[in-house]
Amino acid sequence: MNILDKFHHWRRKQRWNRQYKSGRWDSLENEIESARYLQIIEFLKTNTIPNPTILDIGCGHGVLNQRMLDSSYSYKSFTGLDFSKVSIEKAITKNYPDSKFLTADVITYQPDQKFDAIIFNEAFYYIHETEKLNVLERMLEHLNENGVLVNSIYREGLGCWEYFKEHPKLIEKGYTKVTTQVDKTYWHVGAYIKS
Repeated sequence: MNILDKFHHWRRKQRWNRQYKSGRWDSLENEIESARYLQIIEFLKTNTIPNPTILDIGCGHGVLNQRMLDSSYSYKSFTGLDFSKVSIEKAITKNYPDSKFLTADVITYQPDQKFDAIIFNEAFYYIHETEKLNVLERMLEHLNENGVLVNSIYREGLGCWEYFKEHPKLIEKGYTKVTTQVDKTYWHVGAYIKS
């Protein structure tokens, strides 16, 4: 990224911190979002081993973790990652079992373990175009063989899906549009196995 892109990236982080502090993203807990989270969980259930190790990139304040507990989906460990310090502080206060939450930028984040499942949770389209492939490759290095990579994107996610659909190490196992009764509020969610 050039210096201007780095500045905009820094500004985005500041904006997300302000928004999490003001409660702007508490709406992620609303029922309108539940279908998307449940689709992610369904892809995990059908494509991973029982009790997987999970990395949730763009975890916010831990809503996916809460949805997993609500649906009795069990995991061995859950690592939540977000570059908003405020969202991670909120997630930590929830004391989810077998979970840890990290404030980090996915562009530079180096996992310290391998995972059975990695989720880009409304996060991939925020990665700068020049860094998308680098981030995906680094995450694939930390995904176990036959592990699942799930990508959830609001609306179309232009400039994102080709990284998953055309990657030689990924086999698509599911791709769906999650719709709601609210006009223009929908997501695409895809699941890919590392081959």
